[in-house]
Amino acid sequence: MRAAVRQQLDPSIRSNDTREFQQALRAKIVGQEEGVQALVDLYQVFCAGLNSPGRPVGNLLFLGPTGSGKTRIVEAAAEILFSDPRLVIKVDCAEFQHSHEIAKLIGSPPGYLGHRETHPLITQEALTASHTDKLKLSFLLFDEIEKASDALWQLLLGMLDKATLTLGDNRRVDLSQTVIFMTSNLGGADISDLFAGGYGFVKSADKPQNDIDEKVERTAVEAARRKFSPEFMNRLDKLVVFHPLKRAELEAVLDIELGLVQKRVLDTATGKFLFRVTGREFLLREGTDQRYGARHLKRAIERHLVYPLANLLATQQVRMGDVVRVDWDGQHDHLTFVREREGALVAPDGTETESTAVTETADGLGKGTPQEAVPEEAANLPALPPSPGPAVARQPLQGRKKDGR
Repeated sequence: MRAAVRQQLDPSIRSNDTREFQQALRAKIVGQEEGVQALVDLYQVFCAGLNSPGRPVGNLLFLGPTGSGKTRIVEAAAEILFSDPRLVIKVDCAEFQHSHEIAKLIGSPPGYLGHRETHPLITQEALTASHTDKLKLSFLLFDEIEKASDALWQLLLGMLDKATLTLGDNRRVDLSQTVIFMTSNLGGADISDLFAGGYGFVKSADKPQNDIDEKVERTAVEAARRKFSPEFMNRLDKLVVFHPLKRAELEAVLDIELGLVQKRVLDTATGKFLFRVTGREFLLREGTDQRYGARHLKRAIERHLVYPLANLLATQQVRMGDVVRVDWDGQHDHLTFVREREGALVAPDGTETESTAVTETADGLGKGTPQEAVPEEAANLPALPPSPGPAVARQPLQGRKKDGR
């Protein structure tokens, strides 16, 4: 008889697929470690086949102020797992503030006026659109759930508990392979006051960080418990509080957003060029507002960088293969655009010649250091024809100043 072998096991080790998912999610989401861990844990349980039968894969409620990444983390996870963030079934709860509007979600019963013209938003076909041979998983997102009517909340109780939904024509939708996400801005104003020093006379910089984090979570959870019924809260697998983004995290968001802008430039049909930004302090200053989070930074990038680049491209001041440097003019307080090289991506014989940094960090004095490399798309660019005429170095371009002229 073989003797039993006693071996210490390590349950903290994750599978290769889960580790890759976690790394890819952290590359897209700045901060919010609790939200990342919640998604990674659910994914590991689902891949192991140990999710509860007869219930959704997970019921997650994301709380926190606007612009903290609640919706973005769901779209990022869908982009990683399904290769398309649009495969998330998104229910904007602001459109369901009245009980009769539930018909837009599940369809009207037979016999009601407009029954044939009302198409349910949540169907089995819509859920299985994200399924592949390797991964049969769906994401269902109820955005800003606090704005929904009581009728939608009552509908959710059965979905969260039994993983089933009955449509208006009595068809049943199986949600047992679905992660149900809900987001809410409840308590967001109070959380922003915490970081702005709105409580008492103590500024946020004078408070220990642990105390602020605990107050943020307590404020959000108490706001949710006041709004939602105990039956609703008891059906949640996890409640995750998203914290406002700090300065260092906004800098990381800026890197990600600049990379996305570069990808948009490389995807244009009219011209592919590279840009590098040394005026990062200007963008961070213009895009930092605790009340609006990362969305305010994205608006600042669109206004001060994307719009001027569009003007330069439309007026053919920038051509295919150029390298443009974006500086901050501290005297006039706006960004300047300078063409450093023409046709720098390819040599006249058609061979690739350059794969340099496209963004640079800079302090307020303009001393920059390389920060990130050309996106992967730049390395795969087709051979670009050389620009006509002699190369012009450091040619100033007429973009768009801060005042819009």
